[in-house]
Amino acid sequence: MTEDRSQSGNRLIAALRDEDRALLAPNLVPVALPRGTVLFEAGDDVTACHFPCGPAQVSLIVARPDGAVAETATVGREGAIGGIVSLGHKPAFARAVARIGGPALRIDTDRLEEIKARSAAFRDTMARYSDCLLAQVLQSVACNVLHSAELRLCRWLLTAQDRVGSDQIPLTQELLAEMLGVQRTTVTTVATSLQARGLIAYSRGRITVADRLALEAAACDCHSALVEHFDRVLPGVYPAFGRPTA
Repeated sequence: MTEDRSQSGNRLIAALRDEDRALLAPNLVPVALPRGTVLFEAGDDVTACHFPCGPAQVSLIVARPDGAVAETATVGREGAIGGIVSLGHKPAFARAVARIGGPALRIDTDRLEEIKARSAAFRDTMARYSDCLLAQVLQSVACNVLHSAELRLCRWLLTAQDRVGSDQIPLTQELLAEMLGVQRTTVTTVATSLQARGLIAYSRGRITVADRLALEAAACDCHSALVEHFDRVLPGVYPAFGRPTA
């Protein structure tokens, strides 16, 4: 597998025309997103857009008043957090938190909207990404309703590996349980079963995908459905693990 097509490490930026990257580049500020970094809370005015780079992975989370949380989408180097906003006041509906740390590129949403206004091609790319993000949310809803914890864990690991770009994924069982909306004991049971079958290896704070093909076979079809949709709407942007990049 080759490396990302862009020095930024963000594949959505890499997919832009040269002239659109030239409009974007002077406004991008490199930032670090350590694990646990909160980009915004529900109700906050979204004033910045972040393009995750490298292994960085940000979750959009809806929290209930009783403290229960549910992950609705995950964004890595294929996308942007805060780039799909309205004009004027831009209140967030969900919390955005870095689940896997890494670098990112930050731009003020005001500057981003100005670039959209100047370039129809850039505006179209961001609209297409909005479609893909919505597809991920819808697929996540269906998966949570229809599929078992094991199927969903396999899907999540495939998605995380795609974005991290490595066999090793820095995740704790507590974090997995929170993202899947299940008890930690459920994650322990499922992870133990997957490890016994040779699909993964688990050590404290880290999961290694030992057999990607077997993990794909054990997962539901939600992962492949999302990859196929990305490929139709934004060809070459989704970083499916093991697939050569241009």
